[in-house]
Amino acid sequence: MIESMRAAFALPDLRKRILFTIWILVIYRLVANIPVPGVDLEAWLTYVNAADSATGLIAVLNLLSGGAVSTFSVMAMGVYPYITASIIINLLTPIIPQLEELAAEGESGRNKINRITYYLTIPLAILQAVGQIRLIGFNVPGGLETILPNFGLGSGDLLPTLTTVAAMTAGTMFAIWLGEQITEDGIGQGISLIIFGGIVSRIPANLLGLVNLPDPTARVFSFISFIVLTVLTVLVIVVVQEGQRRIPVQYGRRVRGRKVYQGQSTYIPLKVNTAGMIPIIFAQSILTFPALIAQFFIDNSGSFIDQSAQWVSVQLGSQSTFLYWFFYFILVVGFTFFYTDVMVQQQKLWDTLQKQGGFIPGIRPGRKTQDYIMSVVRRITLVGAIFLGVIAILPGILQFV
Repeated sequence: MIESMRAAFALPDLRKRILFTIWILVIYRLVANIPVPGVDLEAWLTYVNAADSATGLIAVLNLLSGGAVSTFSVMAMGVYPYITASIIINLLTPIIPQLEELAAEGESGRNKINRITYYLTIPLAILQAVGQIRLIGFNVPGGLETILPNFGLGSGDLLPTLTTVAAMTAGTMFAIWLGEQITEDGIGQGISLIIFGGIVSRIPANLLGLVNLPDPTARVFSFISFIVLTVLTVLVIVVVQEGQRRIPVQYGRRVRGRKVYQGQSTYIPLKVNTAGMIPIIFAQSILTFPALIAQFFIDNSGSFIDQSAQWVSVQLGSQSTFLYWFFYFILVVGFTFFYTDVMVQQQKLWDTLQKQGGFIPGIRPGRKTQDYIMSVVRRITLVGAIFLGVIAILPGILQFV
């Protein structure tokens, strides 16, 4: 591993990209510590550090934002409004002909779809910002005025309210922009790295919590269990991620000028988990969204709508409920199938084979090849989807066992 790192830094272009990625992640973490305007940070930190705030939707949002919620940061929403917008656009693409045409145009079409996704992110970010603030007001003793004394629709509160919502929306858009910079000039997919960086930043605090356990036996056992589970999880993820089903492909003889090229045999490598970790990110974004929207309908009146909204907020907004983990598993499995289908359809492997004179032995070119490839993809995706779902709900399994 050390030799690989040395080799990477020996290449000027790769070294530049790695350092650029690290620099962008550092900027993200610095901005994630800037609180929104008008917040009483001392009162908020007192609530966050209290024992009764350790679970619930606020804890979930804090995890997803990489700890930005705990400081009521301008980055408190992370990039999740963008993820939600991406899901909506992906779902609408097969339905709306104009979007389907853009998706078929190649790079230029994808750029236009990305621009539409950015535009959709802004209203979603505003909606989520208001929902997140209302959630805080619903949970904090003394109400929202304890944390944001000037938040409301009164004549004297309108400007501070707009400033707070605008700051949180701008923080999300800035995080998305940072992710795009990593994608263009850094290493890997920027949005995923932004999310990864936020989650990894919580590891030192979690380890410190294990070290500070009062019982020495529990401290040692918890620390060893954490290390063992982490190593085993990483090993299993690597094994499954590298697993693939190879579909044999045969190419016939080709004549070019005076040269005759003999037929070749190769294969199409179809991964067990083509979608990677994207379904987990999608599922997290979708699962928290109903709980945030429910905050708009909670008024403590005891009406059916109020009780329903409170039920949604409690059941889908807390990692301590069975329904949260159940729906999380279902969403991860569903999004794995959905995202894999989208990726394979976009690759159009069957068209590429036909154009290059290749075929799958025993399968007719064209539609039959397409159906065969999709059937194989869906069979192996079932294994990958269940595996990814189990990995996603592993903390919940440990919690209930």
